[in-house]
Amino acid sequence: MPFSDDYEYPEPVEDVHTPEKPFCWDPTCTCHEDGLLIYQVLLYVQDGLMTPDKRIVIHDEPPPKQPKHWLVFIGIGMIVSLLLWAGVQMLGTWWSAYQLDATYGFPRTSQADAVVGHDDSTDHPTHFILTNLRGRVDIIELPGGQVAHARIYSGPTIVGDNPGLIPVTAEFEDVNGDGKIDMIVHIGNQQFTYLNDGTQFKPQQ
Repeated sequence: MPFSDDYEYPEPVEDVHTPEKPFCWDPTCTCHEDGLLIYQVLLYVQDGLMTPDKRIVIHDEPPPKQPKHWLVFIGIGMIVSLLLWAGVQMLGTWWSAYQLDATYGFPRTSQADAVVGHDDSTDHPTHFILTNLRGRVDIIELPGGQVAHARIYSGPTIVGDNPGLIPVTAEFEDVNGDGKIDMIVHIGNQQFTYLNDGTQFKPQQ
């Protein structure tokens, strides 16, 4: 089956008469009259492996991919940045909770020793235990470290989200200048003062 007069033959190649490149550059070669080869060329054209334009070109590799628009990369960068930001926030929240658990345990508990004038001394200071049980604050005082003389003060009730996770701590100093050591209880960002009357503590009015 001969080609038309305007048919242009392939350019010379290194390896002629291969299964992938059945035609050579020589127009007098019998390969151009081989019906089976011509049929194969038609199949190549149909499958997109050969283009029937001015020159016949065998495509040994797939066509190059179209480059992605620059907005695609900006969108991917924004998504990655958002995921990183969310991950950092989650990690920070977890780390804060971990530090609180490691320091105050659960339920939240803290302890302190101070000489407050309740049958105590520098050798035997009064021991304080402050607890937050599901938002209920209790302060246990052991005068001079003696369990038998323990006193329990009911602190304020904590409200809000997860009240049982807030630590409760205390510091001791003379607040009203009467020469007695008073107790200041810290609950989150709030503080509550308990005045020392010489034998026990009472909430400041």
